[in-house]
Amino acid sequence: MGKNQTFEQAVERLESLVEAMESGQLPLEEMLDRYEEGTRLVQFCSEKLAAAEKRIEIVTRNAAGKPEVAPFDPNAPTPAPSNRPAKAAKPSTEDEISLF
Repeated sequence: MGKNQTFEQAVERLESLVEAMESGQLPLEEMLDRYEEGTRLVQFCSEKLAAAEKRIEIVTRNAAGKPEVAPFDPNAPTPAPSNRPAKAAKPSTEDEISLF
């Protein structure tokens, strides 16, 4: 697993490992090596997914009601949700369709 490996590359490699292991053609030692590599890939993918989920949670609305993305800091505490209802932004003909 390379230092700059992407999530997609890790998933692709994981799929090829599973396919090779399911073939039943690998000697035991090689099967164990691939299993170990697979567990590292699963951990890497889990961390990438958790980071992506946190980035999505960070998207907030600024005072003008425009989406604002804050940089992700994995060590920063997750902000507590506000108990106040969010102000509705004034509709504009130039606004894009919002999913939220």
